[in-house]
Amino acid sequence: MKLSYLWRGLPGHPIHPPLTDATIGAYTAATLMALASVLGIAEKAAAYGWWLALVIGLIITALTALTGFADWLSIEWRSPLWWTATWHMASMLTATVFFLIAALVGHSGYTNGAVETGPFILTLVGFVFLTVGGWLGGAVVFVHGMRVLSLVDEPPGRAASPAPHPEKEEAEA
Repeated sequence: MKLSYLWRGLPGHPIHPPLTDATIGAYTAATLMALASVLGIAEKAAAYGWWLALVIGLIITALTALTGFADWLSIEWRSPLWWTATWHMASMLTATVFFLIAALVGHSGYTNGAVETGPFILTLVGFVFLTVGGWLGGAVVFVHGMRVLSLVDEPPGRAASPAPHPEKEEAEA
């Protein structure tokens, strides 16, 4: 077993994509709760949820970014895949900065039970960059095929199995 499995995942089962689901989910929830607070729908509860979802998203982002960076380092420099992955990374880092600033300057809104205008706008801008970054991340996988084994005839038990198989390692290499 390779040491890189700890931060990259197993062949056919990378760690980065499931972490992106958790990160995107947290930030999407934060954005929706910020909107609910601004619109006056459960204003206080939504403001509390907004800030907590941002903090959870930021914590998960640390792991997501580290595993994504490990994958990025394995890409051939200046290849089309590298450029797409680099723009994905830049967009996601930009989104993270906006969410971080929103959480920092919006803490008073959290304690007062209302999302203020500035943090709300920061959250919306962060969400736009998150959406673009997610789109580009999808292109990395579904257009460029990064970390995709494409073993369409693999039996379900072996396809779902976390144990590496020699043919999978060769296909991924």
